[in-house]
Amino acid sequence: MKIVLIVCDGMGDRSTKALNGLTPLQAANAPTFNRIASLGECGIMDVISPGQPPGSDTAHLAIFGYDPYTQYSGRGAYEALGAGIELRPGDVAFRCNFATVNNEDIVIDRRAGRITSDEAKILADALKDIKLEDVEPIFVSTTEHRGVLVLRGERLSRMVSDIDVHEVGVKIGKPKPLEDSKEAERTSKILEEFVSKARKILENHPLNKERIAKGLLPANAVLPRGAGTLPNVKPISELWDIRAAAIAGGALYKGVAKALGFDIINVPGATGTVNTNLKGKVDYAINALKTYDLVFLHIKATDTVSHDKNPVKKKEVIEWISSGITPLLDFVEAQDYYLVLTADHTTPSEVGEHRGDPVPVAIVGPNVRKDWTERFDEISCARGGLCRIRGADLIRILMNYLGKVPLFGE
Repeated sequence: MKIVLIVCDGMGDRSTKALNGLTPLQAANAPTFNRIASLGECGIMDVISPGQPPGSDTAHLAIFGYDPYTQYSGRGAYEALGAGIELRPGDVAFRCNFATVNNEDIVIDRRAGRITSDEAKILADALKDIKLEDVEPIFVSTTEHRGVLVLRGERLSRMVSDIDVHEVGVKIGKPKPLEDSKEAERTSKILEEFVSKARKILENHPLNKERIAKGLLPANAVLPRGAGTLPNVKPISELWDIRAAAIAGGALYKGVAKALGFDIINVPGATGTVNTNLKGKVDYAINALKTYDLVFLHIKATDTVSHDKNPVKKKEVIEWISSGITPLLDFVEAQDYYLVLTADHTTPSEVGEHRGDPVPVAIVGPNVRKDWTERFDEISCARGGLCRIRGADLIRILMNYLGKVPLFGE
């Protein structure tokens, strides 16, 4: 038996004025999503716990069955692993944004006008010239404005505060030690030095001067956050005696999966944005099911348009995804495999930030207790037979279907 787990990032939502009081899922013409709901058992899922907004990293840890409260070692490490950096013990990694700041260090745009991936790579190359005393900085751009910074050296700590404070109209944060240790103090000073040197390079870079001349926002600062170190967890293959693979465009999702022992399948054109090669990802997922027991398929676009506060576009993206995964559902049905459709968190598209509302979930497959749900959305799924579960419950429910969960008691 095989399972494909589809996670549409940030797909959960709330009622929106732009869609006459409906959520984007409710408003969408998404026949394949609804077919999944009508064929399976449905419910809603508190990915971390009721009312707790999840980060994308902690959300995926939970969905894969790991306790984010005890097994989370910082987002930066997952970003680095997903970007192809082989972390060493002692490395401290940060998720970074290319951003726009003014002369007073006030953040104007945390995403530098969503600078393109090609432009970001050019700027990242310029940062390779930065030298730090006794520490090697490694900076890699990933998708659009996103990047990864790794500090490699001795006597470093991940216990430093974020420079990216997730707000605009405020000054760039100053890194501070989060514990009373020489390592944390040292790391915060080194991080501040890197950010200062990066600012000078970016301010004078020809690409940013070109962007300003075109009326675009310059990517003139790097904002790190989420300091992390190499996680130490038991691989999912050992926990459940399965082979698992992950298909994603974003570095974070590849990194979380890699840290948990998934094999990473890279798909050409899988960008982690709304222009991703969805057909290619679906084709690769179908092929992966011939080899792997669990295939994780991540789709980022729903979250991207949510953060852009565009409910109408989110509805359209949902319709596009629903159409795009149709061959995958057809294959799963023909092979009598399992398919799960859910989200990692709610990103209300009129709020633009993660919230702690539960997300819909549906499971299709042999011997699943089919309920009366006919549509895949936040309200319809809440009436389903799966009821309300936690994110950490999902993998155990799926492994139970595969006969992998041992008897408790006699």
